[in-house]
Amino acid sequence: MTRTGGQARGARAAPNPDAPDRPQSAGTLYVVATPLGNLEDITLRALRVLRTVHLVAAEDTRHSRKLLRHYDIYTPVVSYYDWVERSKAEMLLSELGNGHDIALISDAGTPCIADPGYRVVRAAAEAGFPVVPIPGPSAVAAALSVCGLPTDRFAFEGFLPAKRAARRGRLLELQSDPRTLVFYEAPHRVRTALDDLASVLGDRPAAIVREVTKMHESVLRATLVALRDRAAELERGEITIVVAGAPAQPAPLRSDLDAEIAALRKAGLRPTEIASELATKYALPRRAVYRRVVTSKGAAEP
Repeated sequence: MTRTGGQARGARAAPNPDAPDRPQSAGTLYVVATPLGNLEDITLRALRVLRTVHLVAAEDTRHSRKLLRHYDIYTPVVSYYDWVERSKAEMLLSELGNGHDIALISDAGTPCIADPGYRVVRAAAEAGFPVVPIPGPSAVAAALSVCGLPTDRFAFEGFLPAKRAARRGRLLELQSDPRTLVFYEAPHRVRTALDDLASVLGDRPAAIVREVTKMHESVLRATLVALRDRAAELERGEITIVVAGAPAQPAPLRSDLDAEIAALRKAGLRPTEIASELATKYALPRRAVYRRVVTSKGAAEP
């Protein structure tokens, strides 16, 4: 039951026009994005849903009540964090089965993105309850928008493993990935993480987005080595690391090109003509073929 302003706590929440058609007895699970730091970064729709649902399931009830009270919202709040996710999911499904709408929120940003929530979302969907996203802030999207790196393709990898061997093993798996890579990192591990990133991936362009939307927000754009050397400035706050993807590697030239080069040279073609013909024939980079021609035996221009 909800209460806003003069609304009595026992009053039934008004039907939500955003909810899809469903049996009268079924509730809806709303996955609601909340501010990363700046409390102004919340949508009008999110505020309305938080006011009208029967229950708010929050990662940290103390943290979330500060947000709700800031907007004069007094919806009951229950905890829903990693260690109780399995046991609380059953209770939340029971509430949905009783026709009660629920809002799922995390401490900051969008639930289920490196935060608890996917188990209850999956269970609710499998049980036939509507699951509705209320989109909004996301540290991944915020960091990508200001990093200055390509964002047409990216891979979000969440938190890297805390132990160095496992962390380097994960990075080795990503070494040849051409997509921009996004990581969350704890401030006390940022120096070692940057060291491993530079060591395994090479000194690529990167960005550190720290304390996004908060008072001490900062964005550093440099190479991984340069950022590692400034790690002392970064060892506090919430950190997102964005790293350029692996550079494109030219395809290796065919091993049988030398025989064709020799035959074309014997036929009287100049090196530039040989390079053009073979590059077109095999869809190879012309410059690479030309280098192969001029370094092969008898390459002097006639």
